[in-house]
Amino acid sequence: MTLITRRRLAAWAGSLLLGTSFAAQAADSFPSKPIRILVGYTAGGAVDAVARAVGLRMSTILGQPVIVENKPGAGTNIAVKTLTSSPPDGYTLLLAANALAVNPALFKPAPYDLDRDFTPISLVGRVPVVFTVREDSEIKTLAQLVAAAKAKPGGVTVATPGNGSTPHLAMELFQHTAGLSLRHVPYKGGAPALTDALGGHVDVVAVNALEALPLARAGKLRVLAVMSSERSAVLPGVPTVAESGYPGFEASVWYGLVAPAGLPKPVQARLHEAVQKAIESSEVRDLLASAGGVPLPGPSEQFDKLLRSDAARYGKLIREANIQPD
Repeated sequence: MTLITRRRLAAWAGSLLLGTSFAAQAADSFPSKPIRILVGYTAGGAVDAVARAVGLRMSTILGQPVIVENKPGAGTNIAVKTLTSSPPDGYTLLLAANALAVNPALFKPAPYDLDRDFTPISLVGRVPVVFTVREDSEIKTLAQLVAAAKAKPGGVTVATPGNGSTPHLAMELFQHTAGLSLRHVPYKGGAPALTDALGGHVDVVAVNALEALPLARAGKLRVLAVMSSERSAVLPGVPTVAESGYPGFEASVWYGLVAPAGLPKPVQARLHEAVQKAIESSEVRDLLASAGGVPLPGPSEQFDKLLRSDAARYGKLIREANIQPD
């Protein structure tokens, strides 16, 4: 081995050791300032509520403030763009839902690349999607919704939290399965969609149970059906879509935390540990349970696998049903 080769190898090894040292130092000192969690929906909705519950626990665990910042619009793509434009240092995160896996197939050109642009941190939990109407609506059951839609194609309006959201795709899948023509009315989050339903501006809302249940318990909304594979423990008297004549139908919303691509492994591990501890807390578990949801603890690889499988599943639905962003 020549002297020059030995020197090059020594320099290469030294750079690896130096990089490892810097990564270790980054993990040891992380976090040293407030962390920001972006939410692609309006304040007051389900994703916002989950982000705030998880962020509050993470703040205690990590010893730094965790600030939730709402950036609604463009089917969550505004929030995602803010994330991917941020340094991969662990101080800017995104509390994502299924739309993260959906949007590359829904929008043309694709707004981002799931394989290239993100570092999955951890799943948080999952809750079912529901069809709901205001309590005094003439539509009292899912069968009556189907009958009204078939009697007047395009005449029944269905609000959702936005294009590409899981409730939007669940609504599209349902009308495709049942042979209906419903008129989609997208909002920038579930809260404004429910507000307009209460005001009589839309007929039906497809939304996750976390947002609908407080109003249902208050006697302001009626839940027609849950889209989980089994009845919800908090809505035992409400049938599933599957048992209402559409076997195999299932739709639920998951929540997970992601960072920009290139996040150092030690920082990813520190954040993952904090999220795992947060979802063990009574605050987060009770929030999910209140909507018939469950926490989803597990390794980062579990989240990465879900992102890929959902991207394939929803991509197929979007192509077959010719779903377009409104």
